[in-house]
Amino acid sequence: MSTLAQEAVLPNPALEPFRVLVGEWTTEGTHPHVPGKVFHGRASFQWIEDGAFLMMRSETDEPEIPSGLAIFGSDNVAGEWWMLYFDERGVSRNIQTAMRDGVWTWWRYNPKFSQRFTGTFTDGGRTLVCRGEMSKDGGPWEPDLQLTYKRVEEE
Repeated sequence: MSTLAQEAVLPNPALEPFRVLVGEWTTEGTHPHVPGKVFHGRASFQWIEDGAFLMMRSETDEPEIPSGLAIFGSDNVAGEWWMLYFDERGVSRNIQTAMRDGVWTWWRYNPKFSQRFTGTFTDGGRTLVCRGEMSKDGGPWEPDLQLTYKRVEEE
């Protein structure tokens, strides 16, 4: 690692609420546009630059759901958190996110395609049940990806 900017390589206290995500997870989900199919995959969350940022990697075994990654950061003055997302289709998005009272939310509002997502921790933090919604061209909200994360327990 370069010796440049070593002073900024430290935990970002604004990202502390997201610590509950750190680790390895298996995922299982459904999508209303692919009825009757269950999607299987994995996700990991790890600190980068000693906690200055958080990175999510997600991978799905079935080709209908893209694998991707996101970098979490914050604006400590505004009290806001963001995910910069990119996936194997070449899609990139700037998504707002929050973690409050055991509920992870993220949302992106765009006139052409909006999404929102709510994940609730259960089972002592070992399970995360997530419900996504989408809106196309300003239309009504409809179900999107439904996903359950199960923490991979270390042996």
